[in-house]
Amino acid sequence: MLTFGVAALARPTFDVPFAEEMKNRAFAALEAAGIRTVGPRELLFDRDAAERAVSEIQAAGPIDLLLILQVTFTDATMTVKLAREARTPLAIWAVPEPRIGGRLRLNAYCGLNLAAHALGRAGIAHGSLYADPAEAGLAPQLRSLARDYAVPASKAAPAPASVAASERSVDRVLGALADSRITVVGKHPDGFDTCEFDPELLSRLANIRIEQVQLGELFERARGIDASRVAAVKESTEAQVSGLGEVDATQLDRSFRVFCALEDVQRDTGARGLAVRCWPEMFTEYGCAACGPMAMMNQKKVPSACEADVNGSLTQLILQELAGEPAWMADLVDITAADNTAVLWHCGLAPLSMCDPEVKPEATIHTNRRMPLLHQFPIKPGRITLARLSRSRNALKLVIAGAEVVRAPMAFTGCSGTVRFDAPAAEVSSRILDEALEHHFALAYGDHRDALRALAARWQLPVFELA
Repeated sequence: MLTFGVAALARPTFDVPFAEEMKNRAFAALEAAGIRTVGPRELLFDRDAAERAVSEIQAAGPIDLLLILQVTFTDATMTVKLAREARTPLAIWAVPEPRIGGRLRLNAYCGLNLAAHALGRAGIAHGSLYADPAEAGLAPQLRSLARDYAVPASKAAPAPASVAASERSVDRVLGALADSRITVVGKHPDGFDTCEFDPELLSRLANIRIEQVQLGELFERARGIDASRVAAVKESTEAQVSGLGEVDATQLDRSFRVFCALEDVQRDTGARGLAVRCWPEMFTEYGCAACGPMAMMNQKKVPSACEADVNGSLTQLILQELAGEPAWMADLVDITAADNTAVLWHCGLAPLSMCDPEVKPEATIHTNRRMPLLHQFPIKPGRITLARLSRSRNALKLVIAGAEVVRAPMAFTGCSGTVRFDAPAAEVSSRILDEALEHHFALAYGDHRDALRALAARWQLPVFELA
C-alpha cells in the first residue's frame, strides 16, 4: 500500500467551510484509491502549522510521496519550505470549484500555478494534478503521483522571422518604451516570486527605468486630495458604473482618493506604467480596495499591475501599444477539459472598455476583504492575445498565447472572461505547470502574436508558445 504524507494548505480569507468540505472529499478519494495518509487532517493556514505538519509526517515513518493539497489559493512560502524538507517525491493536488457566478471561493488553481513557478525557480521537481475529488477514474492518477520527477526542460524556442508589418509594429513599441519609467508602489507580497523583477535587466532589455514610491506616501497623498476633485471623479464614475450608492460611502471615497493619488504619482514620476502592492495594507491600513482605482488607471492607458508585478505592467504596456487600446492583467483561475474552456479573472481591475456591451458595469466590494471599489462585469467576446515577460525557471522568455473570449454567464464575481485557447485546455494547463510560468498574464484584444515574436527576436529572447 502506498503511503502519502499530506499537508492541506489554505487561507482563512477564502470560503473556509467549503475548503473543509473539499479537503475531506480529497482525503476520502485518497482512501478510495487505496492510499494510506499520514499527517494532520486539518487545514494549515500558516507557516507554524505547516512546520508542525512536517514534523508529524516525518515522525510517522517512511512515505512514498509528500502531497501538498492546495485547497485554496496560498502564496508559495509554505510550499517551498515543505519541498526543501521533503526526502521523497513531491506533488501538488489542487481542487477546482464550480463556476456559479459568486465569489471565487477557493482559487486553488492559481495557488497551484504560483507554487509551480516558485518550485521551478528553486529547481525543485514535482508532480501536479488539478482534479475534482469526485472525478471518475481519479484513483490511478492519484497513485501515479508517487513516482520520481525530473525538472522538465524548457520548451521555449528562438523567435521565428516575422513579416515586415510586424517589424513596423515592433519599431513603434520600442519607440514608445524608450527611456520609459515604471513606478512601483510598495513591494510585492512575500511568497510571490512571480512578481520579482530585475531593474538592471529591464534597463538593458528595453531601456526601462524603475521608480520606487512607498505605500505610506501613496496613502498620505490620498488623504490630502481636495474633496472637490474626489467629487468630480465620483460624478464621472456614476455615469459609467451602476451601484455606487450600494457600497460603503466612506470606503468608496477612499478608493477615489487612491485613484487621484495614483494619477499624481504617475504624473510626478513620469511613469508609463504602475505596479502596485494592492494588499493587505490597502485594506488593513488605509481602508479600501485598490482594484477600482487601478482599473481606472488602466482605462487611462497607464497599465497598472496588482501585487507590484513590474514585468506584468511592462507586458501590459507592450500589448497596449500593439492594440492601441487598454490592456489588462489577469489570473488564470480555472481550466476545464470537459468543455475546453478556461477562466481569466481578477478581483475587479479590468478597464471599462473591455466590458461586454450587453452588460452594465457594476460597483462591488472585494469578496475576501469586503471593501469597495471594484469593477464587476464579464469581458466582451472576441479574439485576444495573452503574453508575459517571464522569468520562469530563472530564464527570461516571452510567453505568447492566442485565445477567443466566448460569451458565457459570469464565472465569478469581479472581472472575468471565459476563453477558449488556440490549443486544447488540458494541454495549456500542462504547459503552464511544466514550464512553471507566473500566475499573471497580460491580455489585449486582437491577434498580436506575429508582432510579439518579432519583438522577442529583436530582444534576442526565446518564445514560449502557450497556445
